[in-house]
Amino acid sequence: MEIKLSLTEFKELCKSIQRRPEELFKVMREEIRETIGQYLSEMIEMELTDFLGRKRYERCRGRRNYRNGFYRRRFTLKKIGEVLMRVARDRLGEFRPRVLPRSKRYEEELRQDICVMYLTGISTRTLSMISEKLLGRKISAGEVSRVSKELVEAVERWRTRDLSAEKVKYLFLDGVNFKMRVTDSVENVPVLVAVGVREDGRRLVLGFQAGDKESASTWREFFKDLKRRGLRAELVKLGIMDGLPALERVFREEFVKAEVQRCTVHVSRNVLAKVPRKLKAEVASDLRGIFYAPSKERAKQLFQVFRQKWEPEIPSAVKCLANSLESCLTFFKFPPEEWISLRTTNIIERLNKEFKRRTKVMEIVAGERACYNLLAFICLKMELHWRETPLGKVLKSMFLPQLTVLNEFTQNS
Repeated sequence: MEIKLSLTEFKELCKSIQRRPEELFKVMREEIRETIGQYLSEMIEMELTDFLGRKRYERCRGRRNYRNGFYRRRFTLKKIGEVLMRVARDRLGEFRPRVLPRSKRYEEELRQDICVMYLTGISTRTLSMISEKLLGRKISAGEVSRVSKELVEAVERWRTRDLSAEKVKYLFLDGVNFKMRVTDSVENVPVLVAVGVREDGRRLVLGFQAGDKESASTWREFFKDLKRRGLRAELVKLGIMDGLPALERVFREEFVKAEVQRCTVHVSRNVLAKVPRKLKAEVASDLRGIFYAPSKERAKQLFQVFRQKWEPEIPSAVKCLANSLESCLTFFKFPPEEWISLRTTNIIERLNKEFKRRTKVMEIVAGERACYNLLAFICLKMELHWRETPLGKVLKSMFLPQLTVLNEFTQNS
């Protein structure tokens, strides 16, 4: 297309560009989209010519099919936006252009981008609002949901993958609640989560499954599912959990060679819940001295000191600690460089926190499948981060310097 401008018109154009340079880029984008639309229309016309075996207005004996005009269709391309095309058609309706995917409104890469933006934290409504600016066309919230459903098969394959090649020695176990749409109502649905630690220290999410975290039968089925997928129970040495009675009992039955480590943070919270406010800081300091002692023997000595000191004032708190003490000190049987990770359920709590952060913008998760899609993406992202920090690779001399000083002080006291 040839454009002719006089000198005066050219000067006026330059001045308008200086005043509003964004108008120039807008015109350029429009021209690009129009040119690409024309180019694709011509390609489809060439396809039809090849399909019919003759050019336009060319006669051919024995052929019953003919050109039958065209229809207009819009298609969105990545980094270009929405283009308008003239799609040639035949009279018998047999022609299917290969240039343009049938029943598709945008190219495959754009669909993948929609999935990634949705999984990384943009809600369907927000994505619908910004899609026209970012992608070149407005995408409805329902369309985003439909696109995300295409991830279901891939997520389910990953969630039920074979675990026989994974030599897992530790299991971190917990449950997290989500507000989920169930039929016509919104319910708080717990999801059970298991994070494993391999013999080389690498952490990985072994599985997650909707179910009541207070139910022994639900946990038992969850563990059996892990073993059906190949998890070798005889290799598991320790289970780290927050002290749910049903969970602890079922874990001991399903992993008979493993021991139980109760999260010291959860136990501390239970103890402090029975302590008056004015004593909480001092009691918490004494609890840290027990749980971060240099040896199990020293921890038990400090517990006896704790009992003598606090039993007259807060006997219920002392009894609470006594009931859980042995399970809280199991980590001492394992390598010292791993103690910092085995004392608590922080590893799985960090994962649960990421679950909550991602789903907070959604308020309500649209069913179990949608929940699994999001959790799978978050799990894979966390595993990439965990690869850089294998469990047990922290030098013992680097363990919480302030607690090392505290231990030396308690030994001398």
